[in-house]
Amino acid sequence: MLGLIIFIHVAACALLIIIILIQRGHGGGLVESFSNLDSMFGSKTNTFLSRTTTVLASLFLFTCLVLALFSARQSKSLMRNVKSKPPIPATIPESKPQPAPQTQAGIPAQPEASKTE
Repeated sequence: MLGLIIFIHVAACALLIIIILIQRGHGGGLVESFSNLDSMFGSKTNTFLSRTTTVLASLFLFTCLVLALFSARQSKSLMRNVKSKPPIPATIPESKPQPAPQTQAGIPAQPEASKTE
């Protein structure tokens, strides 16, 4: 059912684009390149194209609403059935602190002052 509605939606989009581009506008439109289109519909070409545009736009609007309703009903997460794995701990090697050198009395040795000349 959803696939059929998506197909109708895409077909309505494509036909709507084509019909709008064919219509004669202020600049002439693409209808000049389709010269036999005037002979196919006669003097009522503009009326036919306007009505076809209205029908396709209505169909497009209807399919948009139906697809939005389907989407709202199925607004569950796609990941709801996936079990999450525990995070992998970072394997950064930790350096152990070096114990401070001690003197014989157990007092930490002070670093030697740098000699200046």
